[in-house]
Amino acid sequence: MEVLSILDIRTKREWKDFNLGGTHIPLDELLARINEILPEVDYTLVCYNGTQSQIACQLLSAKGFKNCQNLIGGLEAYLSI
Repeated sequence: MEVLSILDIRTKREWKDFNLGGTHIPLDELLARINEILPEVDYTLVCYNGTQSQIACQLLSAKGFKNCQNLIGGLEAYLSI
């Protein structure tokens, strides 16, 4: 069974307003806190509209993370379902 691990990279204020759970590391802290996430875990990265989480996926990929995916459309798309 595959487990969905959420990595929310929105700001602290955005995360406090609404979150899906998972791990919260704002994008501007991601590289400094990279040791808090495991490279072998499959992460779905979340931001408001999918743009910043795509950047985060690229940063993590450059650091050797192979199992990151972007929630296309972000929370905006998720909440519109």
